[in-house]
Amino acid sequence: MALADRHLSLGRDVHSGEVLARGGDLEAHSILQRTSFVPVVRLHETYHRLPVGLDAAEEKRLAIRAVARLRAVSYHVEADEAFDTETREPHYLPLGSQVAHLAEQIREATTSDEVSDVLTELTASHDGVLIALGEVLTAAASFYSDLGQAPDPHTAKRLQYLVEHRLGVI
Repeated sequence: MALADRHLSLGRDVHSGEVLARGGDLEAHSILQRTSFVPVVRLHETYHRLPVGLDAAEEKRLAIRAVARLRAVSYHVEADEAFDTETREPHYLPLGSQVAHLAEQIREATTSDEVSDVLTELTASHDGVLIALGEVLTAAASFYSDLGQAPDPHTAKRLQYLVEHRLGVI
């Protein structure tokens, strides 16, 4: 990983007034996505912005939280003074614990935003549960295809079918 990928800027754009985050690698993008930032993909650049319609206090809260999360995992973040913080959020629990806890979070949710946040953990494009599950199934298919018993190629094909045709639907 390039050292430049560990650097980000996060601040209010002087032209649009939007809170934007630029730079970083896939892990940083995942952290931003989990902090409510929306990816914007242009022909020559990709960056993240906070959703439109948030009030200034919510924008500030989310931007400060993104800075805290990114710095907790050793990203260098150049942030506007309003968003700068010395706070560091603890790193996530192991994946298995997080997945097991998702159902409980949904049961306790009182708003659709809370449920959406939980479901984002499943569908995050870099390291979400479904992406990881696809990698596990692909590895298992590769394992089965090399075993040499009669039912093994069928099992391998079935696992690969699930990855290619069913996970995308979910």
